[in-house]
Amino acid sequence: MSNTPMAASPLTRAVLEIDEYASGLGWDQPARLFALVDTARLQAQEPALAAQLGLEERPEATGLTPIEQDEIPAGKPLDEFLGTIAWPEAVAGCALTVERLMLPPSAEATVPEGLSEQQLARWVAEHPNRQEVRMTVAVLRNGARESALRLREKDSPTEVLTGSDLVPGLAEALAATFEE
Repeated sequence: MSNTPMAASPLTRAVLEIDEYASGLGWDQPARLFALVDTARLQAQEPALAAQLGLEERPEATGLTPIEQDEIPAGKPLDEFLGTIAWPEAVAGCALTVERLMLPPSAEATVPEGLSEQQLARWVAEHPNRQEVRMTVAVLRNGARESALRLREKDSPTEVLTGSDLVPGLAEALAATFEE
């Protein structure tokens, strides 16, 4: 992809590629799940699929190729859905992109006590300092992790924050999909 730094690790490149893809779809999108497969292995074992994905044009054949999975069922909590996933051995990792509202740490002290989950979600949605964020989180079978965060108000490829521990809870949930 055009905005993906070449010096980055294959996992970072895959996360940024997914972030760029999601950005092209616009905001207010459902969560999207991706399998991450070794590009060279995909080209060797599934040449027709590799051609369909445009990988014959990438002779370097290194890195990871994200393959979007079926749509995540609407109305099913994300943690419950992730608990139903099992990946075949050919899948090296997985990634998820999801949009959420977040508040600055300073807002924590002002959260009213005793709110139900629905009331808390409504309170956050109405908070004047809320920010919309798109999170792309990826994990590999070997435990490697990477994340990309993009704020709606700074929706630019040069404003994407990356790091391995930006969304640890979601990374843990994705890693659990590889446990037997």
